[in-house]
Order: sequence, then structure tokens, then C-alpha cells
Amino acid sequence: MDSKDKLFLQMVSHIAAIHQLHYDMTKGLPMEDITPQQYEILEFLSVKQPITLSEISECMGISMPNTSREIRKLAEKDLCEKIEDPEDRRKQYIRLAPAGEERMANAFGHMRQLFLQQLEHAPEEELARISEALDVLGATIFRTESKR
Repeated sequence: MDSKDKLFLQMVSHIAAIHQLHYDMTKGLPMEDITPQQYEILEFLSVKQPITLSEISECMGISMPNTSREIRKLAEKDLCEKIEDPEDRRKQYIRLAPAGEERMANAFGHMRQLFLQQLEHAPEEELARISEALDVLGATIFRTESKR
């Protein structure tokens, strides 16, 4: 097995572990009046906004009619809002409304607490290595920029 195949298998394993970690970190969140799918949309908006309906649909694997319906329900609950593109009035973007920002801040606060518990006994040098590894993954696999 060559090094790229080994990396691929490691990535598949880590993707599964990330899904499990995400589940563990969100299972205790009070959903109140939203569905798990609506929460996932809010979470996605909180890290990538403003964004179009089609981008939400494509990235989350939800049909356009279902995406539109879920966004409408979230907007009715004042958790997100549509904004028009000033250069193309046919194009609309979705972003979190203030109540959605507050809800996601609370959710991320809960998740942060659980995350910090997992790192409680990690030495500083290990934290630095983890950070560096995440930067490399972000730049080469996920195509994101470092937030340092």
C-alpha cells in the first residue's frame, strides 16, 4: 500500500470519528423548537455565511424544495434571514438572525466545554502538534485558511 492509499484510509477513519464526535458533542443540546436538520443548517450558517439556498442544498445533500422549506421555518422562528444581493436582486443570501447567532453561541459554548474536557490533560506541546496538524489538513484537504 502506498502512502497516498494509507492517507486515504486514515482520512476515512477520521471522517467517521468526526461524525461520532459531532454527535457526542451535540446530543445534549436543547433543540427546543427546531429539528436536528434545522440545527445542522444553523450550524452550517454559523461557519459559512451569507450563503445561497443552492449552496446549502448542495453541501448538506438536501433537495432545493426541502432546503427552501427549512429556511422558511427557521426564518419564521427569527433564527435566520434572507438578504438580497445588491447587484442582482434575483439572488438571495441566507444568514443567521440575531436570535440564531445567540442560539449558536450557546450551542458552541456547550460544545466547547465538552471539547476542552477531552483536551484537559493534553500537554502544551501536544496541543501545538494538534493545531499544526489541523492547519495542514485545512490547507491541503479542506482548502480552508488557518484562523491563527
